[in-house]
Amino acid sequence: VRERKGSFFTPRQWVELSQQYIADVLGENWQEEYYVWDCAAGTGNLLNGLTNKYNIWASTLDPQDVQVMKDRIANGANLLESHVFQFDFLNDEFDKLPAGLQEIINDPEKRRKLVVYINPPYAEAGNKRTVTNTGQNKTDVAVQNATYSRYFNQIGIAGRELYAQFIIRIYNELQNCFLAQFSTLKIVQASNFSIFRQHFRAKLEKFFLVPADTFDNVKGQFPIGFFIWDLTPQETIFEKAIGDVYDRNSKYLQQKTVGIPIKFLSINDWIIATRGRYNEQVIGYMASYGIDFQHNNYNFIVNSKKQLPFPRGTVVTDQNLLQIGIYYAVRHCIAATWLNDGDLFHAPRDGWQTDTEFQTNCLAFTLFHGKNNIQSQYGTNHWIPFTEAEVNARDRFESHFMTDFMAGKLVPQEDTSTGSLFQAQSFVPSEPLVFSPEATAVFDAGRELWRYYHAQPNANPNASYYDIRAHFQGRNDKGKMNAKSDDPEYMRLWGELKEAMEVLRQRIVPKVYEYGFLIA
Repeated sequence: VRERKGSFFTPRQWVELSQQYIADVLGENWQEEYYVWDCAAGTGNLLNGLTNKYNIWASTLDPQDVQVMKDRIANGANLLESHVFQFDFLNDEFDKLPAGLQEIINDPEKRRKLVVYINPPYAEAGNKRTVTNTGQNKTDVAVQNATYSRYFNQIGIAGRELYAQFIIRIYNELQNCFLAQFSTLKIVQASNFSIFRQHFRAKLEKFFLVPADTFDNVKGQFPIGFFIWDLTPQETIFEKAIGDVYDRNSKYLQQKTVGIPIKFLSINDWIIATRGRYNEQVIGYMASYGIDFQHNNYNFIVNSKKQLPFPRGTVVTDQNLLQIGIYYAVRHCIAATWLNDGDLFHAPRDGWQTDTEFQTNCLAFTLFHGKNNIQSQYGTNHWIPFTEAEVNARDRFESHFMTDFMAGKLVPQEDTSTGSLFQAQSFVPSEPLVFSPEATAVFDAGRELWRYYHAQPNANPNASYYDIRAHFQGRNDKGKMNAKSDDPEYMRLWGELKEAMEVLRQRIVPKVYEYGFLIA
Protein backbone atom coordinates (compact mmCIF):
# COMPACT_ATOMS: atom_id res chain seq x y z
CA VAL A 1 0.00 0.00 0.00
CA ARG A 2 2.80 2.41 0.89
CA GLU A 3 4.59 1.68 -2.38
CA ARG A 4 1.38 2.31 -4.32
CA LYS A 5 0.96 5.67 -2.59
CA GLY A 6 4.61 6.49 -3.02
CA SER A 7 5.17 7.00 0.71
CA PHE A 8 8.52 5.86 2.07
CA PHE A 9 10.27 6.37 5.38
CA THR A 10 13.02 8.99 5.47
CA PRO A 11 16.29 7.47 6.74
CA ARG A 12 17.51 8.93 10.02
CA GLN A 13 20.86 9.95 8.49
CA TRP A 14 19.09 12.19 5.94
CA VAL A 15 16.68 13.54 8.58
CA GLU A 16 19.65 14.74 10.62
CA LEU A 17 21.47 16.15 7.59
CA SER A 18 18.37 17.98 6.36
CA GLN A 19 17.94 19.67 9.74
CA GLN A 20 21.59 20.78 9.63
CA TYR A 21 20.94 22.35 6.21
CA ILE A 22 17.83 24.14 7.48
CA ALA A 23 19.92 25.55 10.33
CA ASP A 24 22.51 26.72 7.79
CA VAL A 25 19.81 28.70 5.96
CA LEU A 26 17.63 29.94 8.83
CA GLY A 27 20.17 30.12 11.66
CA GLU A 28 21.13 27.91 14.59
CA ASN A 29 18.12 29.03 16.65
CA TRP A 30 15.62 28.41 13.87
CA GLN A 31 13.53 25.97 15.92
CA GLU A 32 12.76 28.71 18.43
CA GLU A 33 11.95 31.31 15.79
CA TYR A 34 10.10 29.24 13.17
CA TYR A 35 7.01 27.03 13.05
CA VAL A 36 7.22 23.61 11.39
CA TRP A 37 4.41 21.79 9.58
CA ASP A 38 4.94 18.35 8.08
CA CYS A 39 1.80 17.97 5.95
CA ALA A 40 2.86 14.52 4.66
CA ALA A 41 4.06 13.21 8.00
CA GLY A 42 3.27 9.52 7.71
CA THR A 43 4.36 8.17 11.09
CA GLY A 44 6.38 11.31 11.87
CA ASN A 45 9.97 10.14 11.59
CA LEU A 46 11.00 13.26 9.62
CA LEU A 47 10.32 15.24 12.81
CA ASN A 48 12.75 13.22 14.93
CA GLY A 49 15.43 15.47 16.34
CA LEU A 50 13.33 18.63 16.44
CA THR A 51 13.26 20.09 19.94
CA ASN A 52 10.47 22.68 20.22
CA LYS A 53 7.29 20.61 20.22
CA TYR A 54 5.14 23.71 20.68
CA ASN A 55 6.14 24.92 17.21
CA ILE A 56 5.67 21.56 15.42
CA TRP A 57 2.56 20.40 13.55
CA ALA A 58 2.14 17.02 11.84
CA SER A 59 -0.67 15.89 9.55
CA THR A 60 -1.13 12.79 7.44
CA LEU A 61 -3.70 11.22 5.16
CA ASP A 62 -4.17 7.94 7.01
CA PRO A 63 -5.86 7.87 10.45
CA GLN A 64 -3.77 4.79 11.28
CA ASP A 65 -0.61 6.90 10.97
CA VAL A 66 -2.09 9.50 13.29
CA GLN A 67 -2.59 6.78 15.88
CA VAL A 68 0.99 5.58 15.41
CA MET A 69 2.27 9.09 16.08
CA LYS A 70 0.11 9.40 19.19
CA ASP A 71 1.41 6.05 20.43
CA ARG A 72 4.94 7.35 19.88
CA ILE A 73 4.09 10.47 21.88
CA ALA A 74 2.95 8.24 24.74
CA ASN A 75 6.36 6.58 24.54
CA GLY A 76 8.35 9.81 24.62
CA ALA A 77 8.21 11.32 21.10
CA ASN A 78 8.73 15.08 21.26
CA LEU A 79 5.37 16.09 19.77
CA LEU A 80 2.12 17.52 21.15
CA GLU A 81 -0.86 15.22 20.67
CA SER A 82 -3.06 18.25 19.89
CA HIS A 83 -0.68 19.16 17.02
CA VAL A 84 -1.00 15.75 15.33
CA PHE A 85 -4.05 15.30 13.12
CA GLN A 86 -5.54 13.65 10.04
CA PHE A 87 -5.65 15.91 6.97
CA ASP A 88 -5.90 15.18 3.24
CA PHE A 89 -3.57 17.86 1.95
CA LEU A 90 -4.50 17.42 -1.72
CA ASN A 91 -8.26 17.61 -1.08
CA ASP A 92 -9.17 19.23 2.24
CA GLU A 93 -9.55 22.98 2.71
CA PHE A 94 -7.43 24.80 5.26
CA ASP A 95 -10.45 25.66 7.41
CA LYS A 96 -10.24 22.04 8.62
CA LEU A 97 -6.84 22.69 10.20
CA PRO A 98 -6.43 23.13 13.96
CA ALA A 99 -7.04 26.70 15.10
CA GLY A 100 -3.43 27.26 16.13
CA LEU A 101 -2.11 26.30 12.68
CA GLN A 102 -4.80 28.36 10.94
CA GLU A 103 -3.66 31.38 12.96
CA ILE A 104 -0.13 30.92 11.62
CA ILE A 105 -1.03 30.52 7.94
CA ASN A 106 -3.59 33.35 8.00
CA ASP A 107 -1.14 35.86 9.49
CA PRO A 108 1.38 37.07 6.86
CA GLU A 109 4.06 37.78 9.49
CA LYS A 110 3.70 34.40 11.18
CA ARG A 111 3.42 32.61 7.83
CA ARG A 112 6.79 34.11 6.89
CA LYS A 113 8.14 32.13 9.87
CA LEU A 114 6.55 28.85 8.71
CA VAL A 115 8.70 25.99 7.41
CA VAL A 116 6.76 23.33 5.53
CA TYR A 117 9.08 20.37 6.09
CA ILE A 118 8.08 17.31 4.06
CA ASN A 119 9.07 14.13 2.30
CA PRO A 120 5.95 13.93 0.10
CA PRO A 121 4.82 10.88 -1.90
CA TYR A 122 6.71 10.15 -5.13
CA ALA A 123 3.96 8.11 -6.80
CA GLU A 124 3.48 8.97 -10.47
CA ALA A 125 1.02 8.08 -13.21
CA GLY A 126 3.49 6.06 -15.29
CA ASN A 127 6.58 3.89 -15.01
CA LYS A 128 9.15 2.19 -17.25
CA ARG A 129 6.79 -0.66 -18.12
CA THR A 130 4.46 1.78 -19.88
CA VAL A 131 7.29 2.66 -22.29
CA THR A 132 7.33 -0.84 -23.72
CA ASN A 133 3.57 -1.41 -23.55
CA THR A 134 3.83 -3.95 -20.72
CA GLY A 135 2.11 -1.92 -18.03
CA GLN A 136 -0.68 0.55 -17.43
CA ASN A 137 -0.59 4.15 -16.27
CA LYS A 138 -1.66 4.72 -12.65
CA THR A 139 -3.76 7.71 -13.69
CA ASP A 140 -5.94 7.50 -10.57
CA VAL A 141 -2.84 8.15 -8.44
CA ALA A 142 -2.34 11.58 -9.94
CA VAL A 143 -5.58 13.18 -11.06
CA GLN A 144 -8.36 12.29 -8.65
CA ASN A 145 -7.94 15.16 -6.20
CA ALA A 146 -8.88 18.81 -5.80
CA THR A 147 -5.33 20.19 -6.02
CA TYR A 148 -4.71 18.67 -9.44
CA SER A 149 -7.98 20.12 -10.77
CA ARG A 150 -7.35 23.53 -9.21
CA TYR A 151 -3.80 23.97 -10.48
CA PHE A 152 -3.80 21.92 -13.65
CA ASN A 153 -2.87 24.93 -15.79
CA GLN A 154 0.16 25.61 -13.58
CA ILE A 155 1.63 22.11 -13.53
CA GLY A 156 0.68 20.43 -16.82
CA ILE A 157 1.98 16.88 -17.09
CA ALA A 158 4.15 17.44 -14.01
CA GLY A 159 0.85 16.90 -12.17
CA ARG A 160 1.35 13.18 -12.71
CA GLU A 161 3.77 13.44 -9.81
CA LEU A 162 2.05 13.65 -6.44
CA TYR A 163 4.86 15.65 -4.89
CA ALA A 164 4.47 18.33 -7.59
CA GLN A 165 0.87 18.72 -6.48
CA PHE A 166 1.94 19.17 -2.86
CA ILE A 167 4.49 21.80 -3.85
CA ILE A 168 2.23 23.83 -6.14
CA ARG A 169 -0.48 24.08 -3.47
CA ILE A 170 2.05 25.10 -0.83
CA TYR A 171 3.49 27.74 -3.16
CA ASN A 172 0.10 29.23 -4.05
CA GLU A 173 -1.69 29.01 -0.72
CA LEU A 174 1.15 29.38 1.81
CA GLN A 175 3.06 32.04 -0.07
CA ASN A 176 6.19 33.61 1.46
CA CYS A 177 6.86 30.70 3.82
CA PHE A 178 9.82 28.34 3.52
CA LEU A 179 9.57 24.90 1.93
CA ALA A 180 12.08 22.22 2.93
CA GLN A 181 11.32 19.10 0.92
CA PHE A 182 12.73 15.79 -0.27
CA SER A 183 11.98 14.81 -3.86
CA THR A 184 13.45 13.58 -7.11
CA LEU A 185 15.29 16.11 -9.27
CA LYS A 186 12.47 16.52 -11.76
CA ILE A 187 11.41 19.73 -10.06
CA VAL A 188 14.68 21.40 -11.08
CA GLN A 189 15.71 19.70 -14.32
CA ALA A 190 12.97 17.64 -16.00
CA SER A 191 11.80 19.06 -19.32
CA ASN A 192 8.20 18.02 -18.59
CA PHE A 193 8.27 20.28 -15.50
CA SER A 194 8.79 23.41 -17.64
CA ILE A 195 5.21 24.66 -17.14
CA PHE A 196 5.53 23.97 -13.42
CA ARG A 197 8.74 26.04 -13.17
CA GLN A 198 7.13 28.97 -15.02
CA HIS A 199 4.68 29.29 -12.12
CA PHE A 200 6.85 28.04 -9.24
CA ARG A 201 8.96 31.22 -8.93
CA ALA A 202 10.71 30.30 -5.67
CA LYS A 203 14.32 30.90 -4.65
CA LEU A 204 16.39 27.78 -4.03
CA GLU A 205 18.51 28.55 -0.97
CA LYS A 206 20.42 25.28 -0.57
CA PHE A 207 20.20 21.58 -1.42
CA PHE A 208 21.94 18.22 -1.23
CA LEU A 209 21.64 14.97 -3.20
CA VAL A 210 21.79 11.36 -1.95
CA PRO A 211 21.20 7.88 -3.43
CA ALA A 212 17.51 7.04 -3.67
CA ASP A 213 17.98 3.41 -2.68
CA THR A 214 18.96 4.51 0.82
CA PHE A 215 15.26 5.28 1.32
CA ASP A 216 12.79 2.69 2.52
CA ASN A 217 11.48 0.43 -0.27
CA VAL A 218 13.22 2.40 -3.05
CA LYS A 219 15.24 0.21 -5.43
CA GLY A 220 16.00 2.59 -8.29
CA GLN A 221 19.45 4.03 -8.98
CA PHE A 222 18.73 7.76 -9.02
CA PRO A 223 19.28 10.79 -6.77
CA ILE A 224 16.86 12.18 -4.23
CA GLY A 225 17.40 15.77 -3.26
CA PHE A 226 16.61 17.82 -0.19
CA PHE A 227 15.72 21.36 -1.29
CA ILE A 228 15.18 24.46 0.84
CA TRP A 229 13.07 27.07 -0.96
CA ASP A 230 12.12 30.61 -0.03
CA LEU A 231 8.59 30.82 -1.45
CA THR A 232 8.61 34.60 -1.77
CA PRO A 233 7.73 34.95 -5.50
CA GLN A 234 10.72 35.78 -7.71
CA GLU A 235 10.75 37.62 -11.03
CA THR A 236 12.98 35.08 -12.74
CA ILE A 237 12.39 31.41 -13.51
CA PHE A 238 14.73 28.89 -11.90
CA GLU A 239 17.46 27.72 -14.29
CA LYS A 240 20.31 26.18 -12.30
CA ALA A 241 21.98 25.87 -8.90
CA ILE A 242 24.94 24.10 -7.31
CA GLY A 243 24.48 21.70 -4.40
CA ASP A 244 26.26 19.03 -2.39
CA VAL A 245 26.40 15.28 -3.07
CA TYR A 246 26.70 12.59 -0.37
CA ASP A 247 27.19 8.83 -0.69
CA ARG A 248 25.07 6.24 1.08
CA ASN A 249 27.26 6.50 4.17
CA SER A 250 26.73 10.27 4.50
CA LYS A 251 30.23 11.00 3.20
CA TYR A 252 30.52 14.20 1.18
CA LEU A 253 31.52 13.46 -2.43
CA GLN A 254 31.37 16.57 -4.59
CA GLN A 255 29.27 19.47 -5.78
CA LYS A 256 26.85 19.12 -8.67
CA THR A 257 25.04 21.59 -10.88
CA VAL A 258 21.36 20.90 -11.51
CA GLY A 259 19.00 22.78 -13.76
CA ILE A 260 17.72 23.31 -17.28
CA PRO A 261 17.76 26.38 -19.56
CA ILE A 262 14.43 28.13 -20.02
CA LYS A 263 14.81 27.82 -23.80
CA PHE A 264 15.94 24.21 -23.72
CA LEU A 265 16.65 22.29 -26.90
CA SER A 266 17.32 18.60 -26.43
CA ILE A 267 19.58 16.22 -28.29
CA ASN A 268 16.38 14.76 -29.79
CA ASP A 269 15.36 18.19 -31.13
CA TRP A 270 18.74 18.27 -32.82
CA ILE A 271 18.66 14.79 -34.36
CA ILE A 272 15.05 15.18 -35.55
CA ALA A 273 16.30 17.94 -37.86
CA THR A 274 18.30 15.33 -39.80
CA ARG A 275 15.18 13.48 -40.97
CA GLY A 276 13.65 13.52 -44.42
CA ARG A 277 16.62 14.48 -46.60
CA TYR A 278 16.31 14.49 -50.34
CA ASN A 279 16.91 11.15 -52.08
CA GLU A 280 18.31 9.54 -48.93
CA GLN A 281 19.23 5.85 -48.62
CA VAL A 282 17.79 4.30 -45.47
CA ILE A 283 20.19 1.89 -43.74
CA GLY A 284 18.55 1.41 -40.35
CA TYR A 285 16.58 2.96 -37.52
CA MET A 286 17.81 4.42 -34.25
CA ALA A 287 15.48 4.12 -31.26
CA SER A 288 15.79 7.21 -29.08
CA TYR A 289 13.15 7.29 -26.38
CA GLY A 290 13.89 9.91 -23.71
CA ILE A 291 16.69 12.45 -23.40
CA ASP A 292 18.34 11.48 -20.11
CA PHE A 293 20.60 8.73 -18.79
CA GLN A 294 17.77 6.69 -17.32
CA HIS A 295 16.42 6.15 -20.85
CA ASN A 296 19.73 5.17 -22.45
CA ASN A 297 18.65 1.53 -22.54
CA TYR A 298 16.03 2.66 -25.04
CA ASN A 299 18.67 4.07 -27.37
CA PHE A 300 19.89 1.43 -29.84
CA ILE A 301 20.11 0.77 -33.57
CA VAL A 302 18.01 -1.78 -35.47
CA ASN A 303 17.19 -2.53 -39.07
CA SER A 304 13.64 -1.21 -39.05
CA LYS A 305 11.20 0.76 -36.92
CA LYS A 306 8.87 -2.25 -37.15
CA GLN A 307 11.12 -4.12 -34.69
CA LEU A 308 10.40 -1.64 -31.88
CA PRO A 309 7.82 -1.93 -29.08
CA PHE A 310 7.64 1.90 -28.98
CA PRO A 311 7.55 4.46 -31.83
CA ARG A 312 10.28 6.95 -30.83
CA GLY A 313 13.37 7.30 -32.99
CA THR A 314 14.98 8.45 -36.23
CA VAL A 315 15.75 6.74 -39.52
CA VAL A 316 19.45 6.28 -40.25
CA THR A 317 20.48 7.22 -43.77
CA ASP A 318 23.52 8.08 -45.83
CA GLN A 319 22.61 11.75 -45.23
CA ASN A 320 22.68 11.68 -41.41
CA LEU A 321 24.93 8.73 -40.53
CA LEU A 322 27.65 10.90 -39.01
CA GLN A 323 25.11 12.80 -36.86
CA ILE A 324 23.53 9.50 -35.80
CA GLY A 325 26.98 8.26 -34.83
CA ILE A 326 27.56 11.39 -32.75
CA TYR A 327 24.16 11.07 -31.07
CA TYR A 328 24.68 7.41 -30.29
CA ALA A 329 28.25 7.82 -29.00
CA VAL A 330 27.28 10.79 -26.83
CA ARG A 331 24.47 8.79 -25.23
CA HIS A 332 26.65 5.72 -24.54
CA CYS A 333 30.22 6.88 -23.92
CA ILE A 334 29.46 7.82 -20.29
CA ALA A 335 28.10 5.18 -17.93
CA ALA A 336 24.80 5.79 -16.19
CA THR A 337 25.08 6.17 -12.41
CA TRP A 338 22.67 6.95 -9.60
CA LEU A 339 23.88 10.56 -9.68
CA ASN A 340 23.53 11.33 -13.40
CA ASP A 341 20.33 9.28 -13.84
CA GLY A 342 18.20 12.32 -14.70
CA ASP A 343 20.84 14.46 -16.42
CA LEU A 344 19.58 15.75 -19.77
CA PHE A 345 21.32 15.52 -23.13
CA HIS A 346 21.24 18.92 -24.86
CA ALA A 347 21.38 19.98 -28.48
CA PRO A 348 25.04 20.76 -29.20
CA ARG A 349 26.76 24.09 -29.46
CA ASP A 350 28.58 24.88 -32.69
CA GLY A 351 32.02 23.45 -33.26
CA TRP A 352 31.28 19.78 -33.82
CA GLN A 353 30.47 20.48 -37.49
CA THR A 354 34.14 21.05 -38.35
CA ASP A 355 35.63 18.58 -35.87
CA THR A 356 36.09 15.68 -38.26
CA GLU A 357 38.07 13.64 -35.74
CA PHE A 358 35.18 13.81 -33.28
CA GLN A 359 32.74 12.80 -36.03
CA THR A 360 34.78 9.79 -37.13
CA ASN A 361 35.57 8.71 -33.57
CA CYS A 362 31.85 8.63 -32.88
CA LEU A 363 31.17 6.67 -36.07
CA ALA A 364 33.76 4.03 -35.12
CA PHE A 365 32.32 3.84 -31.60
CA THR A 366 28.81 3.33 -33.00
CA LEU A 367 29.85 0.62 -35.45
CA PHE A 368 31.40 -1.56 -32.73
CA HIS A 369 29.19 -0.83 -29.72
CA GLY A 370 27.06 -3.50 -28.10
CA LYS A 371 23.74 -1.72 -28.61
CA ASN A 372 24.17 -1.63 -32.36
CA ASN A 373 21.57 -4.36 -32.85
CA ILE A 374 21.57 -4.60 -36.65
CA GLN A 375 20.77 -8.23 -37.55
CA SER A 376 20.97 -9.75 -41.02
CA GLN A 377 17.77 -11.74 -40.41
CA TYR A 378 15.76 -8.50 -40.54
CA GLY A 379 17.05 -7.30 -43.90
CA THR A 380 20.16 -6.22 -45.73
CA ASN A 381 23.05 -5.44 -43.43
CA HIS A 382 24.46 -2.08 -44.54
CA TRP A 383 26.74 -1.86 -41.47
CA ILE A 384 29.71 -4.09 -42.47
CA PRO A 385 32.78 -1.91 -41.87
CA PHE A 386 35.18 -4.06 -43.94
CA THR A 387 35.53 -5.33 -47.50
CA GLU A 388 35.29 -9.04 -48.29
CA ALA A 389 39.02 -9.24 -48.91
CA GLU A 390 39.87 -7.66 -45.54
CA VAL A 391 38.06 -10.41 -43.61
CA ASN A 392 38.46 -13.34 -46.06
CA ALA A 393 34.69 -13.64 -46.50
CA ARG A 394 33.40 -16.78 -48.19
CA ASP A 395 31.09 -14.85 -50.52
CA ARG A 396 30.23 -11.36 -51.70
CA PHE A 397 28.42 -9.02 -49.30
CA GLU A 398 24.91 -7.90 -50.19
CA SER A 399 25.82 -4.30 -49.31
CA HIS A 400 29.02 -2.30 -49.51
CA PHE A 401 27.38 0.82 -48.15
CA MET A 402 29.57 1.34 -45.09
CA THR A 403 32.93 0.88 -46.80
CA ASP A 404 31.79 3.03 -49.73
CA PHE A 405 30.62 5.72 -47.30
CA MET A 406 33.92 5.74 -45.43
CA ALA A 407 35.85 5.78 -48.72
CA GLY A 408 33.96 8.90 -49.89
CA LYS A 409 32.38 7.08 -52.83
CA LEU A 410 28.80 8.25 -52.18
CA VAL A 411 27.48 11.44 -53.75
CA PRO A 412 26.51 14.17 -51.23
CA GLN A 413 23.03 15.66 -51.69
CA GLU A 414 22.15 19.34 -51.73
CA ASP A 415 20.92 21.07 -48.58
CA THR A 416 17.11 20.87 -48.55
CA SER A 417 16.46 22.50 -45.18
CA THR A 418 13.23 24.45 -44.85
CA GLY A 419 13.83 26.68 -41.87
CA SER A 420 14.21 24.09 -39.11
CA LEU A 421 15.93 24.94 -35.83
CA PHE A 422 19.13 23.38 -37.13
CA GLN A 423 20.62 23.65 -40.60
CA ALA A 424 20.11 20.43 -42.53
CA GLN A 425 23.72 20.26 -43.66
CA SER A 426 24.86 17.16 -45.51
CA PHE A 427 27.72 15.24 -43.92
CA VAL A 428 28.21 12.63 -46.63
CA PRO A 429 31.98 12.54 -47.19
CA SER A 430 33.27 13.23 -50.69
CA GLU A 431 36.73 11.85 -49.91
CA PRO A 432 38.01 9.03 -47.67
CA LEU A 433 37.47 9.53 -43.97
CA VAL A 434 40.59 9.88 -41.86
CA PHE A 435 40.42 8.05 -38.53
CA SER A 436 42.34 8.84 -35.38
CA PRO A 437 44.84 6.33 -33.97
CA GLU A 438 42.28 5.37 -31.32
CA ALA A 439 39.56 4.71 -33.92
CA THR A 440 42.05 2.89 -36.16
CA ALA A 441 42.89 0.56 -33.27
CA VAL A 442 39.21 -0.26 -32.94
CA PHE A 443 38.95 -1.10 -36.63
CA ASP A 444 42.10 -3.23 -36.41
CA ALA A 445 40.73 -5.23 -33.47
CA GLY A 446 37.35 -5.54 -35.14
CA ARG A 447 38.90 -6.78 -38.36
CA GLU A 448 40.60 -9.65 -36.53
CA LEU A 449 37.29 -10.61 -34.91
CA TRP A 450 35.49 -10.56 -38.28
CA ARG A 451 38.25 -12.71 -39.83
CA TYR A 452 37.93 -15.27 -37.07
CA TYR A 453 34.17 -15.42 -37.57
CA HIS A 454 34.45 -15.83 -41.35
CA ALA A 455 36.85 -18.74 -40.83
CA GLN A 456 34.05 -20.65 -39.08
CA PRO A 457 32.07 -23.31 -40.99
CA ASN A 458 28.82 -21.95 -42.46
CA ALA A 459 29.69 -18.35 -41.57
CA ASN A 460 27.08 -15.90 -42.87
CA PRO A 461 28.83 -13.51 -45.30
CA ASN A 462 26.39 -10.74 -44.33
CA ALA A 463 26.74 -11.18 -40.57
CA SER A 464 26.55 -8.06 -38.43
CA TYR A 465 28.48 -7.40 -35.23
CA TYR A 466 25.38 -8.54 -33.34
CA ASP A 467 25.20 -11.73 -35.43
CA ILE A 468 28.87 -12.50 -34.76
CA ARG A 469 28.45 -12.11 -31.01
CA ALA A 470 25.29 -14.24 -31.03
CA HIS A 471 27.11 -16.96 -33.00
CA PHE A 472 29.88 -17.34 -30.44
CA GLN A 473 28.01 -16.48 -27.25
CA GLY A 474 24.75 -18.30 -27.90
CA ARG A 475 21.52 -17.70 -26.00
CA ASN A 476 20.05 -18.81 -22.70
CA ASP A 477 16.68 -20.47 -22.09
CA LYS A 478 14.94 -17.08 -22.23
CA GLY A 479 16.45 -16.24 -25.63
CA LYS A 480 18.83 -13.60 -24.26
CA MET A 481 22.39 -13.54 -25.55
CA ASN A 482 24.88 -15.01 -23.08
CA ALA A 483 27.46 -12.68 -21.56
CA LYS A 484 30.44 -14.73 -22.76
CA SER A 485 31.51 -17.60 -25.00
CA ASP A 486 33.19 -20.97 -24.43
CA ASP A 487 35.51 -20.21 -27.37
CA PRO A 488 38.77 -18.85 -25.85
CA GLU A 489 40.03 -17.34 -29.12
CA TYR A 490 36.80 -15.42 -29.60
CA MET A 491 36.97 -14.17 -26.01
CA ARG A 492 40.55 -13.01 -26.58
CA LEU A 493 39.70 -11.15 -29.78
CA TRP A 494 36.51 -9.71 -28.34
CA GLY A 495 38.45 -8.59 -25.27
CA GLU A 496 40.98 -6.76 -27.43
CA LEU A 497 38.16 -5.01 -29.27
CA LYS A 498 36.57 -3.92 -26.00
CA GLU A 499 39.92 -2.62 -24.74
CA ALA A 500 40.34 -0.55 -27.89
CA MET A 501 36.78 0.70 -27.52
CA GLU A 502 37.51 1.85 -23.98
CA VAL A 503 40.45 3.95 -25.18
CA LEU A 504 38.26 5.44 -27.91
CA ARG A 505 35.47 6.13 -25.40
CA GLN A 506 37.83 8.12 -23.23
CA ARG A 507 38.79 10.18 -26.27
CA ILE A 508 35.14 11.06 -26.98
CA VAL A 509 34.01 11.99 -23.44
CA PRO A 510 35.66 15.45 -23.17
CA LYS A 511 34.02 16.48 -26.44
CA VAL A 512 30.59 15.67 -25.01
CA TYR A 513 31.05 18.52 -22.53
CA GLU A 514 33.02 20.79 -24.89
CA TYR A 515 30.14 20.84 -27.37
CA GLY A 516 27.45 21.14 -24.69
CA PHE A 517 25.69 17.79 -25.09
CA LEU A 518 25.97 17.54 -21.30
CA ILE A 519 26.41 20.35 -18.79
CA ALA A 520 29.20 19.74 -16.27
